[in-house]
Amino acid sequence: MSELTDELLPQPGAHGFDGGDVTRKHEMQGPFKLQPGPEGFSFALYQATGVGLSPGHRMHLLENSQVFDRMLEDIRAAKHSVHMLIYIWRPCELSDRFVEALIERSRAGVQCRVVVDPVGSEETTGDKDFDQKVEKRLTDEGVGVHYYRLLAGKVLGRLLSRSHQKIVVVDGRIAYTGGFGIWKVWEGDGLKKDNWRDTHIRVEGPEVGRIQVTFSKHWIESGGGFLPRECFPKLEADGDGCAAFIESAGRLGITEAERMVRVVVAAATRRLWIANAYFTPPDDVLEQLEVKVRQGVDVRVLGPGPQHDVPVVRASQRSTYERLLAVGVRIWEYQPAMLHSKTMLVDDWLCVVGSTNLDSLSLNKLSEGSLVFEDREIAAKLEQCWEKDVRHSKEISLQNGGRTNPWRRFARRATQWAGHDR
Repeated sequence: MSELTDELLPQPGAHGFDGGDVTRKHEMQGPFKLQPGPEGFSFALYQATGVGLSPGHRMHLLENSQVFDRMLEDIRAAKHSVHMLIYIWRPCELSDRFVEALIERSRAGVQCRVVVDPVGSEETTGDKDFDQKVEKRLTDEGVGVHYYRLLAGKVLGRLLSRSHQKIVVVDGRIAYTGGFGIWKVWEGDGLKKDNWRDTHIRVEGPEVGRIQVTFSKHWIESGGGFLPRECFPKLEADGDGCAAFIESAGRLGITEAERMVRVVVAAATRRLWIANAYFTPPDDVLEQLEVKVRQGVDVRVLGPGPQHDVPVVRASQRSTYERLLAVGVRIWEYQPAMLHSKTMLVDDWLCVVGSTNLDSLSLNKLSEGSLVFEDREIAAKLEQCWEKDVRHSKEISLQNGGRTNPWRRFARRATQWAGHDR
C-alpha cells in the first residue's frame, strides 16, 4: 500500500501548505486526498490512529431501547464473563433489570465486572443512591464494581478527564457500544420529551478483543487488577463487515478521536451525514466540512433541538450554523426529544457509531470509543434512520434560526475553552 502515501499529504493550497498560513505549518491539517474506497480509507485510518479496518465482523444496528433487550439476552446467556464500562448508571427500573441479570449470572459462576464513572453516575447528579441501590446489591452477590477516577481530594483537571465510554462485552466475543446509559431516559422510542433518541451497535468479530482491552485498561486503573486469560478468547473472522474500534483519551495535541473524525470526513466523496448530540467541532473540522461541500459532497448535520440537556452546548452548536449554511451544508434540529446519537454516514459504505461527540471535551479530554466500519447493509439502515429522524426535525436556514448572535458566540468560546489543550 506504500503507493498511497503521497495521497495522504496535505494538498497544495491547504492552510499552512504551499503558501498558506505558516502559523499552522506544523499542525495536522487538510484537505486530505484519500484513495477512494475501503482500502485507501483503512490505510489512512491506520496511519492516523494505529488501527485499520479488519475483516470478519457481524454487526447489528440498534435504535433507542432496542439495545437493552438484546444486551440483556446476551448477558443472561453469558458463560464466562460480563464486563460493563458505563458513564451514566443511575437507579431506576432499567437499572434493576441489569442488576438482576448480573446477580443471576454471578450466582451461576460467571465473572461479572462493572466500571462506572462517578461524574455521570453519582457525584455531580445529587443522587447518592447508586452505592446502596446498585453497588451494594451487586457486590453482595460477587459482582465486581469499581469507580473510574474518584473526585475526592483531586484537582479541577480531573473533573474533565472522565470516561465517557459506553461498553458491554460478553464472554469476550460480543460487544456493544453507542450512546446508551443505564437510566430511564434511554427507555422508549425517542419520540417523547423524556425518552432520548439514540443509536447503538452490537458487534462480533476480531475488534471485540480491542474493545475488551479498553475495558481492561479502565478496570485496572480503577483498582480491579488484571483480567484472566480466558477473558480474551481467540476470535475468528466470521462475517462480511470490516471494522475498527477507535479508543481515545485526553492528551496534549490531537487525540485519536479527532484523528478519526478528520479521516472519516476526508473519505467522503458523495455523502457525509452527521448526527451528533453535541455538535460544536473545532474550526479545523468545520473547515473540512466546508471543503467537502465545495467538492460536491452532500453534507448534512442533525443535532438536538429544543430538548437539550446542556443549553450552553446547544447555543455553541448553533453558533456553527451560519458559516456552514453559507456554503451549503444542510442542518436539522430534532424536535421531540434529546437527540443523543453519535453517528456518521459516508457515501454508501462507511459508518461510525459510538460514544464520541463532536465537541471539545470528547475530542480533547474524555475517554471515548467508536466503531468505524464498512458495511453496506448497515449503511442503508443508518440512512433509513436518518431519514426517519428528519421527519421529526426542523430544517434550519439563515432566515430560520441559522444566524449567530453574541450569546451563541460566547457559548462557543466557553465550550471550546473547556476542552482546549493545544
